[in-house]
Amino acid sequence: MRPDLPVVLTLGDPAGIGPEIALKAWRRLGGEVPFVLLADPSRLAPLAERLAIPLRKVAAPGEAAGAAGREALAVLPHPLPAAPEPGQPDPANAPAIVAMIERGTTLVRAGEALALCTNPINKKALKDSAGFAFPGHTEFLAHLSGADLPVMMLAAPGIRVVPVTIHIPLAAVPAALTPELLEATLRIVHAAGRADLGLDRPRIAVAGLNPHAGEEGAMGSEEHTVIIPVLDRLRAEGMALTGPHPADTMFHPEARSRYDIAVCMYHDQALIPIKTIDFAGGVNVTLGLDFVRTSPDHGTAYDIAGRDRADPSSLVAALRLAHELGQRRQGSVR
Repeated sequence: MRPDLPVVLTLGDPAGIGPEIALKAWRRLGGEVPFVLLADPSRLAPLAERLAIPLRKVAAPGEAAGAAGREALAVLPHPLPAAPEPGQPDPANAPAIVAMIERGTTLVRAGEALALCTNPINKKALKDSAGFAFPGHTEFLAHLSGADLPVMMLAAPGIRVVPVTIHIPLAAVPAALTPELLEATLRIVHAAGRADLGLDRPRIAVAGLNPHAGEEGAMGSEEHTVIIPVLDRLRAEGMALTGPHPADTMFHPEARSRYDIAVCMYHDQALIPIKTIDFAGGVNVTLGLDFVRTSPDHGTAYDIAGRDRADPSSLVAALRLAHELGQRRQGSVR
């Protein structure tokens, strides 16, 4: 794979802000990050005209590299059956949304693109209309690539967080948090820290599950029965792990200066701090895949779709990080 290949960006739900932020991201990046958008050019054209952004149909991702990608937003055509209505997801388009994700994954895994970046989807709408049987992008991409365990990392300047359990009810977390899952997650995070982030010895801080990290068993036993034995075993192998830490004291600036990645026990324990610190600039990265995938850290935002109010900052950050990680995997960034 050539490191000068572009990133493939999927449209996401065309009734959400995906089309708008894709167009705005191209304008803001100004050719800094070459990318090609999987979309229906005829459906996208009215919005592009309103935003004064030129489109150029391409037959392959490689045509978006160089000057061509700076002169117009490269669009790899993928038809949508119905004209999108902002804020109103259309069941007729659900199969095409899923197919775009599959096609983007295929292009990257075939070496025709450097990395995959995905715009937001509405999981319930896809489940109801297209039989989408996955909790989200992360699990679907793992299915497509044959990965044993997808790991979600959220990243922004100065903070990277990983939830061990992801899209499950809070009441289900203690049973799901097994030593095997924690160990597998930590191994994937450690490997990604070295291979993708360029960290020789990633410093990983691990949160406890319970308040005050269980307070020596007074507030829960999972720290002693699940977390500490795994940390001890992996430390003996040479991993730079600390914890389990009380989650409420892990995310102030001084604490964050002492680690590279925070591993948390459940979804909100990880996502609340990063969205508080940098709501607009967070990036979702899927670890454990055989290709690079990033996504903006927000949803479809139906309430502002079509109103020219969508902020492309998170998508811009996601495209930049996809390009950086993709190049590092190809050995062109150290």
